[in-house]
Amino acid sequence: MEKFSIQNIQKIVSLNSELDLEKASSLYLRLRVLAKEDKSYEAVRKHLRKLISDYEEKNWSDENSITDNQIRESDLAEVIVQAENEFYQKRKGLIKAKLKGAGLNQNDLAKILEHRKGYMSELINGLRPFSKEDLVVINRLFKIKFEDLIPAFIQPERASHIKKTLESLSSNKIKLTTKDFDLQKA
Repeated sequence: MEKFSIQNIQKIVSLNSELDLEKASSLYLRLRVLAKEDKSYEAVRKHLRKLISDYEEKNWSDENSITDNQIRESDLAEVIVQAENEFYQKRKGLIKAKLKGAGLNQNDLAKILEHRKGYMSELINGLRPFSKEDLVVINRLFKIKFEDLIPAFIQPERASHIKKTLESLSSNKIKLTTKDFDLQKA
């Protein structure tokens, strides 16, 4: 399960990388709108704010100790999170357009998928991952291509492991491009 899925946030005790920081910051901002409608998100936002503050204090407070590598890692994390956010926004737009074209709304989709309204909102907004079955139903109902429904991101640690493993295999015939793994997106 995704570390930064809404149901896991309160379990996080610290941020461990620039990617964690970017994801926490992005989520913190996205929850601002939802917290206006549902006050239960305020506790999650408060926890995220503390995590972000602690990480920045530990890693960014001393200007003289910031390294070029740290800046590169931060820049890459920003690109990754921006790409993820763009994917979720595009998916949300596609689903909403298909719903509208079918004379349905998000609440109707929640009923079809047997979810409550708030849960459906979290799914649509990318705060919680859709189940495989939900995505299959959406694909079949609205003819949205799977590549537009399923995020094809590979986490940096996993991408690094895959690259190193492929390089170590003597009979490997797989050739990777920069696009394949450097930005962890397809």
